[in-house]
Amino acid sequence: MASQAPALQGVRSGGARLAPYVALTKPRIIELLLVTTLPTMVVAERGLPSLGLMAATLAGGALAAGGANAINMVVDRDIDQVMHRTQRRPLVTGAVTPRAALVFAVALEVVAFAELWALVNLLSAVLAVSATAFYVFVYTLWLKRRSTQNIVIGGAAGAVPVLVGWAAVTDRLGWAPLVLFALIFVWTPPHFWALAVRYRDDYQAADVPMLPAVASLRRTAFEILLYTALLVGVSLLFAPVAHMGPVYLGVAAAAGLVYLVLAARLWHRARADRATTGDAMRLFGYSITYLTVLFVAMGVDALLPVH
Repeated sequence: MASQAPALQGVRSGGARLAPYVALTKPRIIELLLVTTLPTMVVAERGLPSLGLMAATLAGGALAAGGANAINMVVDRDIDQVMHRTQRRPLVTGAVTPRAALVFAVALEVVAFAELWALVNLLSAVLAVSATAFYVFVYTLWLKRRSTQNIVIGGAAGAVPVLVGWAAVTDRLGWAPLVLFALIFVWTPPHFWALAVRYRDDYQAADVPMLPAVASLRRTAFEILLYTALLVGVSLLFAPVAHMGPVYLGVAAAAGLVYLVLAARLWHRARADRATTGDAMRLFGYSITYLTVLFVAMGVDALLPVH
């Protein structure tokens, strides 16, 4: 048993060194991106793509997203020091140096591009790395600290994985993946603004003009309701464009109705000055459930033999 102690210590030490680098990639965000990619591939294939193609696409997408998130942490480390919810991030605590984090991030992007090009196709590789460039240069370096439209425009980066998934299967794009891109694009602002309501003081302290930090809760709730209504419309539009069946259409309508009711409730309570952080967080929680349920229904519908 004594001889095993150094080996166990080495494993723990290695894990401790690796953990900060994993944290740099923001794994929970990557999970959500992958949840949208796989069903998109199923719809594009109208069945299950090969396991090798799915694994290669998901791996490449995860690497590219992880690299983008790591670069975001390098650029935003001054903001992360101020905001309470981000003060335990690796660059703030000193677990990783900015230089090491940047090298790590660039390495992830290079590997992601090479892996997708070699095992999937060039189009998917270009799309994945383009999303990183947009996220870093347009959102992180330009819009985030300057515009209340930061997450509206910057959210486009998070919509690219559905294009990657579609391109991985078909090696081209079309109206169906573009509508899916629009769906994620309009889902992002109401999803993120609901979370930002809880952390509005953090954003104010960091001087980041996220909408809830610079506008009233009433206006924020109204914008959330508008984007939610647009989101439901786009989700229903996807049915005829992608030739989806009753499973998807029924789930999209029902889940969208619930989303609209919750968003309308938040707005109603905000107008009466009775809205709370808890109301916003319930909407935030449902936004994740909504997207997951919608894409699962999409994948199930595409697997059915007859629509």
